[in-house]
Amino acid sequence: MGWGSVISLDREATLDLNSLGGNPLWDGVMQFSSHHYTWVPLYVALLVYLFYRIGWKKGLVFLAAIGLTFLCCDQLSGVFKYAFERLRPCHDEGMIAGGLRILEGKGGQYGFFSAHAANTFGLACCSILAFRTDPSRRYRGLLYGLPLWAALVSVSRVFVGKHFLGDVLVGALIGVALGLLFGYAARRVIRRWIKE
Repeated sequence: MGWGSVISLDREATLDLNSLGGNPLWDGVMQFSSHHYTWVPLYVALLVYLFYRIGWKKGLVFLAAIGLTFLCCDQLSGVFKYAFERLRPCHDEGMIAGGLRILEGKGGQYGFFSAHAANTFGLACCSILAFRTDPSRRYRGLLYGLPLWAALVSVSRVFVGKHFLGDVLVGALIGVALGLLFGYAARRVIRRWIKE
């Protein structure tokens, strides 16, 4: 399969996924899920719970790891967007002519890769590694909840017309990689420098 076939498949899959909406309630859920500020209460609750479960010293190390994950995901996304200059579907006339539904403003011109997907998956992976340092093992629900939340946020970007499915998949992979990188680095710092 050539690169042109991959791009064509990505465009078709994006239109198929985007067209699953049309129900006002579902569209509302996707728009709600897509916004940055929607999830601020979750971020705050997650950090409070993290500090409560693993203590302030470990919590600060993982807070730094999560911050570095966000910073790298955002900066790398910006570099990729201007290096590849792949239009967002909402700026692509062919996608609009193909029936793309645009549920919110168009945003920046370029969309590869999705910073939303990278940040949410990076946060999910780094947080899971943080909670795994809790010896009580009271984090099991987060092992499933955080990746599902990250997937919801990521897919919502396709539903609202802001990203191709490929943008989201690549963003998710980069987020996972960076979340694991900084999460394992944080665990190493804790093992070496922080006494129980």
